[in-house]
Amino acid sequence: MAKNTFINDNFLLQNKYAEELYHKYASKMPIIDYHCHLPPKDIAENKVFENLTQIWIYGDHYKWRAMRTLGIDEKFITGNASDKDKFLQWAKTVPYTMRNPLYHWTQLELARYFDIYDLLNEKSAESIYKEASEKLNSDAFSCQSLLSKMNVKVVCTTEDPTDSLEHHQKLAKSNFKTHISTSFRPDKAILIGNEDFVQYLNKLEKSSGISINSYKDLKDALVDRIAYFDENGCKVSDHGLNAIPYAAYTEKEITDIFKKRIDKKQLTNEEISKYESAVLQFLAEQYHAKGWVQQFHLGALRNNNTRMLKELGPDTGWDSIADYPQAENLSKFLNSLDTNNTLTKTIIYNLNPADNEVMATMIGNFNDGSIKGKVQFGSGWWFLDQKDGMIKQMNALSNMGLISCFIGMLTDSRSFLSYPRHEYFRRILCNLFGEEIKNGELPNDMEWIGKIVQDISYNNAKEYFNF
Repeated sequence: MAKNTFINDNFLLQNKYAEELYHKYASKMPIIDYHCHLPPKDIAENKVFENLTQIWIYGDHYKWRAMRTLGIDEKFITGNASDKDKFLQWAKTVPYTMRNPLYHWTQLELARYFDIYDLLNEKSAESIYKEASEKLNSDAFSCQSLLSKMNVKVVCTTEDPTDSLEHHQKLAKSNFKTHISTSFRPDKAILIGNEDFVQYLNKLEKSSGISINSYKDLKDALVDRIAYFDENGCKVSDHGLNAIPYAAYTEKEITDIFKKRIDKKQLTNEEISKYESAVLQFLAEQYHAKGWVQQFHLGALRNNNTRMLKELGPDTGWDSIADYPQAENLSKFLNSLDTNNTLTKTIIYNLNPADNEVMATMIGNFNDGSIKGKVQFGSGWWFLDQKDGMIKQMNALSNMGLISCFIGMLTDSRSFLSYPRHEYFRRILCNLFGEEIKNGELPNDMEWIGKIVQDISYNNAKEYFNF
């Protein structure tokens, strides 16, 4: 690699200690991507993308938000413009993304996948589009090849309980060396206030083969699907909730609330809270029985722009950070499980940086010595999945817990070109330690600190998930 390129050997590494930690200890560690949204169908079919736009811009609402902010017309983002014209508009946007993580990610991804070190802008756009698209049109850049190229050992995609898992089953029988697993995401069964809740129950009936006419039937259907996912190698659940619900309830209350909802009657906020609390508690107990890891992504305020939600649908770039109260209900929820000895391994992801110290101290309340790092403060998520967000998360965890037990990075991405984010994380991690060695705040014990870096990069996750 040319030393004078922007993405060079020592990108983000600001001293010799950081350089040694990264190059000697972190850079060659494999990747466990224990939470993402890659489409398993594309992996199973080993899809080959036609051009750079299709693999890089389709579905990437991070890029879409930046383009809209610059004043790019929607036809070049989610509209009917050609793939090439969409890419040219993205290339026009890139120089304006400086100090946004998109700038670093863009250059890293061009370098690591396509060996392209030219800065992307309007002048270089045509040649970069041509070169990268030509490379994509070969088996060496198929979905499976891209994962192998990045040394990805495990991928956990995210599926609804109603999913057939047919693509995971196909992959399990294939010769593909990367282990593709799934995560169980039952939010639609929890969020009883959603307009499509009753319609969702119809889907759950079909997948489970159980008629759902009561709360007991719902629990039976969820148990059936958990068993099915477990039989197909699932070891992880995931929840994307605003905040953890927690309210006192009785079984009769939940039975009545459920019947009221399927009779299409309006529920009160208190009834919704009781129901959500009951179902989440029930699911967490099932995860513990199966020995799964449970994940909670907390703190998003979704679908803020109702006009654009109606026009484009969800997950198109209209979400933000919320400021929900988190601590009290999260504590009560974890405590209720711990009291009954049904608290499984748990990862809590936080989207509001104001709550970092809350989460970093909360996990310590339930790390009881039974398992190393049993309750984890997850890596910087979504809007915090960038240099400043990662550093703040790791500093809070270091100051109030043990960063040495941290299970590290994940992509949480829909893109097959996102794996350099693990490199990005590792460089930031190594620089954190390297700066403190340089300042005399940590000893110059490279072998020991190198081991900690390798553990955070890969070994801790391998031990924690036991894939």
